[in-house]
Amino acid sequence: MVKATGGEKNDVPELVQFGAAVREQRKARGYSQEAFGDACGIDRSYMGGIERGQHNLALVNIMKIISALEMQPSEFFKALDKPAAKSSKRHQDR
Repeated sequence: MVKATGGEKNDVPELVQFGAAVREQRKARGYSQEAFGDACGIDRSYMGGIERGQHNLALVNIMKIISALEMQPSEFFKALDKPAAKSSKRHQDR
């Protein structure tokens, strides 16, 4: 499994952004990290790493998280669209 460690130059922006979105949605629904991890079937400490952008998740775990948030994948990822578009623009400018 690929890991991005917190606060280092090798942070993967997409993982950090995904983790921040998970944290925001979890808190909006009133879940503690432990309760949310239980709802997803993911250990609390691993969930903390997800929220910090330290874990590159398998699709099955992404879907567990989105399901526990009671969201559709398109709804969850819609919030991530705009920053991704900025990233694409940077590649076009090169």
